[in-house]
Amino acid sequence: MTRSVPELSLKAFTHGDAAQRAAFSDAMMRGLQDYGFFVLKDHGVPLELLGRAYVEAEGLFALPEATKRRYARGMRGYTPFGVEHAKDSGHPDLKEFWQVGHDPSPDAPADEPFEPNVWPDEAPGVRAAFSQLFGALNETGVVLLRALAPKLGLADDWFDDKVRYGTSLLRVLHYPPLAPDANPNAVRSAAHEDINFLTIMVAAKGAGLELLDRDGTWLPVVTEPTNLIVDSGDMLARMTNGVIPATTHRVVNPTVPNVSRYSMPFFMHPTLATSLAVLPSCVGEGAKFEPVTAGAFLDERLRAIGLKS
Repeated sequence: MTRSVPELSLKAFTHGDAAQRAAFSDAMMRGLQDYGFFVLKDHGVPLELLGRAYVEAEGLFALPEATKRRYARGMRGYTPFGVEHAKDSGHPDLKEFWQVGHDPSPDAPADEPFEPNVWPDEAPGVRAAFSQLFGALNETGVVLLRALAPKLGLADDWFDDKVRYGTSLLRVLHYPPLAPDANPNAVRSAAHEDINFLTIMVAAKGAGLELLDRDGTWLPVVTEPTNLIVDSGDMLARMTNGVIPATTHRVVNPTVPNVSRYSMPFFMHPTLATSLAVLPSCVGEGAKFEPVTAGAFLDERLRAIGLKS
């Protein structure tokens, strides 16, 4: 029997009775444990917004390279083609991207140093589309963590203050058509695990996403473009002592047609001060990971993938 990533309806949790909410939490936990991924439908993110964000992304990445590079500001704005690489990979990924985070806010923790977001003058619709999408996916992430918390022996709202103003990022990715002289050892996104708690990805325009299944085979992750794809990252794996693993995944190079691929993952991070110590309900026979703050872990991983020197 062919395995496929489970598909869940968020409406069962947000609008369901106690039994439906519990069933959603159970199914979410199984999906993350069995695959590290699940597909989310009925998520409440406006479909008009998803479509508008993709239109704006196409226009943004069509700007001249010199124009885009004027907006390269570290973890905000533009990151040029060939800069990022997977941890332990010697070959840069074949992608460019734009990142958006929380704007500085008096409601954010005092020690959370949010950088200002960067907006291109040449693409005036980008700011509204990407900001609105960031906010909608951030709220979706808060809801998902509320669904997950009871499965970890936690109160429903345990994650709320840790992630609402965390160092989360919306990354709008462009994988250009494969060039004839492309490095034969490089791929659009080499095999890796995400750093964060959860990644919530708008189903991409273009195929290529694959996860490493538990039997060691690569399993394509395919769904309708109106759905979201959710996976668990290393921070959640540390806190749960591997009860919820971080699943390896990649984006393979195109064959036919050789066209651009656009993707919009939202990386849900906690605040820098959040402890990633193993949760009491997950210690079992002993903690496999040393306690560390989310900030220290993030700093280490950003250096490992070439986004911080």
